[in-house]
Amino acid sequence: MLLWIIATFSAFFVKGLCGFANTLVFTSIMGFGANNVAISPVELMLGYPANFILTWKNRKRLDPKVFIPLAVLVLAGCIPGALLLKNVNAAFIKVVFGVVIILIGAEMFLREQGRLKFKESKPVLAIIGILSGILCGLFGVGALLAAYVGRVTESGDEFKANISAVFIAENTFRLILYSVMGIITLEGLKQALLLMPVVIGGLLLGIWSSKVLNEKTVKHLVIILLIASGVALIMLNAVQIFSICG
Repeated sequence: MLLWIIATFSAFFVKGLCGFANTLVFTSIMGFGANNVAISPVELMLGYPANFILTWKNRKRLDPKVFIPLAVLVLAGCIPGALLLKNVNAAFIKVVFGVVIILIGAEMFLREQGRLKFKESKPVLAIIGILSGILCGLFGVGALLAAYVGRVTESGDEFKANISAVFIAENTFRLILYSVMGIITLEGLKQALLLMPVVIGGLLLGIWSSKVLNEKTVKHLVIILLIASGVALIMLNAVQIFSICG
């Protein structure tokens, strides 16, 4: 239970601080103690109210031209992602997740340095939206989405408002889908309810800290932690994959 508490507090502190990356942090930490098919439903139930809180807090910065088309594309990718989550070996999923974390970390670093820029075009929007939907269905990861939303919004509050609104649509759809597919269990629901006070505490502390800490320094620390977690997950699960294939 201690690992769940640490993962939850860390993830939602980052959520309050940056508006996203809670799933990456949560799944990276919990990946060392549980399978994704058990982790993702709990994280989904924990993140759902957090997205409502951030959207409501920043509601004056919502832009329908940003969050509505992205929400539609993300929903289109959720079904194949959820099917993969239910039917693919956990070790393979964790290796893929490790690679995804490293790639996202590298993209975030290059974007922070001004070396990587997305063109604000419909084809780019479609590609990012569909890939984000698959990642959301598989892991609940919306960091690819964040890479685009960060380009079309002007402030941190506007970013948090619009990406959280997309997450609300995606979370609602995935909650229904996971329930129908039997991925959400009574045990998982009880675990989420027990951890909800930790979510609120971490989220509120993150929101407060975002007004105090240097935003660029925090982002660099998150990037380093994500890449390190991705490398560790790949190394740990590659051994299991080799043993299965052998």
